[in-house]
Amino acid sequence: MTTTLALSDTFGSDLLRGVGAILLYGVVGLLLMFAGFYAIDWTTPGKLSQLVHRGLPNAVIVTASGLLSMAFIVVVAIFNSASDLTEGLITSLVYGLLGIVVQVIAVRLLEWATRIDVGSTIESEKFAPASIVVAAAHLGLGLVVAVGIS
Repeated sequence: MTTTLALSDTFGSDLLRGVGAILLYGVVGLLLMFAGFYAIDWTTPGKLSQLVHRGLPNAVIVTASGLLSMAFIVVVAIFNSASDLTEGLITSLVYGLLGIVVQVIAVRLLEWATRIDVGSTIESEKFAPASIVVAAAHLGLGLVVAVGIS
């Protein structure tokens, strides 16, 4: 007995469209992650990439949590984008950028309210518990902003 696997007539074009969408959303996501990193770096005292490269534990914790919070925002922005590819890419980009701006402002305000000296915290060569508070602020506010996008 011979069995033939039948694919729909549009299988190839649907597959290519899906692959293209993945690549395009990947590019948008990567651009937003870069924008998020540089927004965190620009608004945080010290040069984060250099501090992380030096292996300063608090800089690593703050940077990693900032990137995770940005990822939450980007993922939810993409997930909630329009079903049309072009509209989806545009809404993802707009929501993602707005989310990054709101995230940065909210974290800086929270750091100001808690009176944490982020600059000296991230430049310390020893672990500082305050870095966990800053990381929690990044993650918590990233989740809040991400849910706000939805």
